[in-house]
Amino acid sequence: MYATPEQFAAANKASVDALFTVAQAQFAAFERLSALNFNTTKAAFENSVSQAKALMSVKDAQEFANLSANAAQPALEKAIAYSRNVYEVASQTQAEVTKLAETQAAVMNKSLVALMDKLSANAPAGSDVAVAAVKSAMAATNSAYDSFTKAVKQATDLAEANVTAATANVVKQAGKKKAA
Repeated sequence: MYATPEQFAAANKASVDALFTVAQAQFAAFERLSALNFNTTKAAFENSVSQAKALMSVKDAQEFANLSANAAQPALEKAIAYSRNVYEVASQTQAEVTKLAETQAAVMNKSLVALMDKLSANAPAGSDVAVAAVKSAMAATNSAYDSFTKAVKQATDLAEANVTAATANVVKQAGKKKAA
């Protein structure tokens, strides 16, 4: 009924492993964001150089206006693409951490159920009602957690769909303004 040093060591090892997994996910996300930022900065610099060269060869106001108008749409599309990439990295990292948290919660729940089974087997006579109440509370907590997880997933999916629709609308509106 009592925890052994081996059980404590195993629990501590599992906690440290989980911590390292989260740290690795965060470092991987940082690496992807750094690469994205570097590539975006490099492309922006190259674009600025070519834009400056084009501006140096402008001969009249109409050519200047056309050059400015033609540069606006690709810049907006690049900014939106950058935002999408950042969002994708954040979503992937969040999904990895969520999966780990769900796994840890399942392991903890399994351990609690096993502990409750041990306690109920060794419980004094007449404590059946208290043990049943604790088990019922655990079942209700698990059910609430599952409902909460599903609601958060639905809200996340809805928010992602709204962001995608809004982004498409911004690109569409910018294209209309360019054509006008």
